Amino acid sequence: MDPSIDDDEARTFDLLRGIKTGSLSAEQSAFLERAKYDVAGKNASILVVDDSQELRSTMVTFLQGLGFMNISEAEDGQAALDLIRQQTFDLVLLDIEMPRLDGYGVLAALKSDPLRRHVPVIVTSGLHQLDAVIRCIELGAEDFLPKPAHFVLLRARITASLERKRLRDLERLRLMEAKLEKELLEFEKEKSERLLLNILPLAIAERLKQGDHTIAERYSSVTVLFADLIGFTLFANQTNPENLVALLNNLFSRFDRIADRHGLEKIKTIGDSYLVVGGLPEQRPDHLEAVAEMAQEMLTALTELNREHGSNFGLRIGLNSGSVVAGVIGRKKFTYDLWGTAVNLASRMQSTSPPNSIQLPSDTAELLRGKFELKERGFVECKGLGEIRTYLLGGKLPNGSG
Repeated sequence: MDPSIDDDEARTFDLLRGIKTGSLSAEQSAFLERAKYDVAGKNASILVVDDSQELRSTMVTFLQGLGFMNISEAEDGQAALDLIRQQTFDLVLLDIEMPRLDGYGVLAALKSDPLRRHVPVIVTSGLHQLDAVIRCIELGAEDFLPKPAHFVLLRARITASLERKRLRDLERLRLMEAKLEKELLEFEKEKSERLLLNILPLAIAERLKQGDHTIAERYSSVTVLFADLIGFTLFANQTNPENLVALLNNLFSRFDRIADRHGLEKIKTIGDSYLVVGGLPEQRPDHLEAVAEMAQEMLTALTELNREHGSNFGLRIGLNSGSVVAGVIGRKKFTYDLWGTAVNLASRMQSTSPPNSIQLPSDTAELLRGKFELKERGFVECKGLGEIRTYLLGGKLPNGSG
């Protein structure tokens, strides 16, 4: 909430928010509708406060004769405050000399209450001294009429006071409606930006927001990782959709956290396959080591999930370093994707990898020599690429030696 909004405006703002969500009480809805549509003020809620039953009755009869029907009474200042705290009033007609709590006390209490200090008060009193009038005005009274009240003058003062309050309420309502619309627009904007960041890297999303409609770049050195779940197709045919999606979401959420921890960019999931890349859109020299560490942690994450769920899934992982082209395609549904031989070879490393293993081509393996354990597998036939000499990645070596 804007700190410049006072408590009374904040309350009105909450009421307006309630209108949008249908959570207003009948009384609150009636109050706001009255401010907008009851120009004559005949539905106004008026409180008459006087310790004289006879004078209260006379005032009530007078008000009813003017067409006001929503009238409440209080026999002293304390009873008046109790009523004001329980419901909303558009006008208070207040006597000064009363038992328990006099009119000055009521005015002082209203003035110090941020939620009720805007309630207009017309003082009607037998005190005619100028200092009494000044004191009432200083305490927040809108008007002062001596008793016995001149009914023609009183009618004019009541009508004018209610009209001023209605206009003030309308102004606050318009202000709060404008602030509400602004807040809702900002909320929708933030929601759209969060959605954009869920499907695009931050740097790419920023370029797209700035109007860059063609986003495509070549990166000379990145590391691509493909992972595919083994046994998931059979599981999908034997379980209900809810359990299927819940388990896959559980596993991929673990992978997402690993990628975030290593500063890597998840590109997409396709069915039960997972694609992540290191070294773009922000370039970094250690992308291969970071992806290799993620691959090891993905196998650990799957082992933990199998133990927790009593499942027996496996994982094939392939990774490869090289040059790629990355860019955004689509107009209504954006996709950030990768293309190039390095991507295809990483995919072939995954599809030909032994279960629960991490396979990589020899060129990429040489870049990790001395940093990770490497086991030569030999030549593997890769569709469209011919025979590729491959290695299986083991654990990270202590101190990067050996």
